[in-house]
Amino acid sequence: MPRHSLPLRRSLLSGLVLCLPALLAGRPALGAQQPALKPPAKPTTQAAAELTATQRQGAPQLTREDLEAFIDGIAPTQLATGDIAGMVVAVVKDGKVLFAKGYGYSDVALKKPVSVDSTLFRIGSISKTLMWTAVMQQVEEGKIDLDKDVNSYIDFKIPAPFGKPVTMTNLMTHTPGFEEVLKELFVTDTLMVVPLKTWLPNHLPTEIYEPGTTPAYSNYGATLAGYIVERMSGEQFDDYIDAHILRPLGMTNTTFRQPLPAALAPMMSKGYAKASDSAKAFEYVAAWPAGSVAATAENMTHFMIAQLQDGEYNGARILKPETAQLMHARLFGALDALPGMAHGFYEEGRNGHRVIGHGGDTQWFHSDMHLMLDDHIGFFVSYNSAGNGKGTGRAEIWHQFLDRYFPYTPPAVAPVSTAFADAHAVAGTYRSSRRSQTTFVASSELASQQAVTVNADTTISVQGMDDLAGNPIHFREIGPRVFRQVGGQEMVAFKTDPHGVMVMGNPFPFEVGQRASLVKNGKFNESILGFAIAMFLLTLLGWPLNAMLRRHYGAQPVLDDRYRMLRWVIRALCFANILFVCLVVKFFANLGDDIGALSSRSDGYLRFLQLIALIGALGAFVAIYYDVRSWRSTALWIWAKVWNTLLAVAFVGFALFLLNWHLLTTSLRY
Repeated sequence: MPRHSLPLRRSLLSGLVLCLPALLAGRPALGAQQPALKPPAKPTTQAAAELTATQRQGAPQLTREDLEAFIDGIAPTQLATGDIAGMVVAVVKDGKVLFAKGYGYSDVALKKPVSVDSTLFRIGSISKTLMWTAVMQQVEEGKIDLDKDVNSYIDFKIPAPFGKPVTMTNLMTHTPGFEEVLKELFVTDTLMVVPLKTWLPNHLPTEIYEPGTTPAYSNYGATLAGYIVERMSGEQFDDYIDAHILRPLGMTNTTFRQPLPAALAPMMSKGYAKASDSAKAFEYVAAWPAGSVAATAENMTHFMIAQLQDGEYNGARILKPETAQLMHARLFGALDALPGMAHGFYEEGRNGHRVIGHGGDTQWFHSDMHLMLDDHIGFFVSYNSAGNGKGTGRAEIWHQFLDRYFPYTPPAVAPVSTAFADAHAVAGTYRSSRRSQTTFVASSELASQQAVTVNADTTISVQGMDDLAGNPIHFREIGPRVFRQVGGQEMVAFKTDPHGVMVMGNPFPFEVGQRASLVKNGKFNESILGFAIAMFLLTLLGWPLNAMLRRHYGAQPVLDDRYRMLRWVIRALCFANILFVCLVVKFFANLGDDIGALSSRSDGYLRFLQLIALIGALGAFVAIYYDVRSWRSTALWIWAKVWNTLLAVAFVGFALFLLNWHLLTTSLRY
């Protein structure tokens, strides 16, 4: 449900799916009884206004006619190139809908066209912005204190292993310290969509960071916030959203509810992996406050206008102006030079403008919402297909919009004298702070680690951050460990945390990269696993080959019965380890078509996999014993003994891999 953070992390698990405490010292106290909601002054200055005017000189005027021609030239190409079924684009300006249009099909088989006012799209984690708005309403009423221990609001216990409570501020900035939760985030039928008071205690994640220190996107944290709204308001969450946000804003074709209400179900767009594939089943989100909304693009314009107009739409007010302005203010930033988190929204400034927004992903739907606060412009785009990855996507259409109507050239900076040393200081492999660190799926992070490398010209490149042509972006240092894209605007920055670990910030402030130790380095671990698998395979393949060679040369070593038995056991263990790897790969590969497999219905199968893994891990002791006996034998060739030693190393490496990535954990919470 969370949006893509970097091209890889835009994978399936990321789609599920979305430190300096800036402004904490200056943020007014929000007491439970009489909250003093005084937002900071807007950053707009006369100089900034003049800069904006200068930037716009020569740029096309942002009119409906020009914008329609512009989007008409982009959207159909995206659909055709990316094998995407349909999309919607909506733009608001100065309190009115400037442009809204659907492209392609909501049902490919029936050739049903997408409509902006009668086609529902799943907006994924953009749903959170409605939920965070509900939180701010409760803050306004004095029922929620942003800095109070959330245990004060719930009927179960959030442990505090670091001696520091989790607050609503932590939840809104994705800094509660929780590891990733994947199990039963998406489910296959409504029977598995249980009440929040049931789902939350049964999926409580381990706290792996001290609250308020490390951003790590958390669907669980957002769902917890939704439950707090439910408890503090005394209304079921869906009912509260309907009564206090959707109806006041006239969003009659929007809902968190699952299954969809009867009146809305016929309007739901089909979801697709690719337009050329068959339609997929409706996606049920068990953690529904974090991402279950289905909405029309027309309805989303109401919400954007309300946010841009400080909580008011068409005479209806959902937030006081000071509350809305506070909601949009920066609340936390891991690195000062990069965008930070507001109260649920995240900053994503570009082209010299401050922008806040949110992205959203389900398995099939992919959306973005951007709010240019000082320009009173909102931009919403949503696709009903994952596509083939070949077409430009939501980020590109947004960037092209900005480049056309708000052209901008980043200011030149003087060369940094320490660029060479700084580039080498930050080089290394980084693991995302958003990860399942203690669970059965911990090894999934191996696919998301990023290497930072130094180029010959002292620039750096970050694995997974590529330009539209697929070439690695080069980042040049523009300040102390702050790097900007050569010829572009993307930025990364680095700092050392209190534990001495190098931290990398990227344009998405809800997670950071943490330089991996050797034990957790993906390439190192993959090398160990690759060596082990190669040894297991070659041992099995060499079995018949050795038999043929012995027969050809008439060499039949005299081996005792125990050694012969051990040799059969070793072969069986090699087969078991290879079988385990194949079944695990198959399980995760199948998630592309059945994300609901990450649920209790797979518990038995996962226990079966763990049993095979346990046999393989214990096989390390057998392999060591087998190796020792082989060296004592006078009947074996020296090369057979060397091979057995390498095989013992492979078994030990495989066992350590299993333990290192918690594949033998007794808990099936993940």
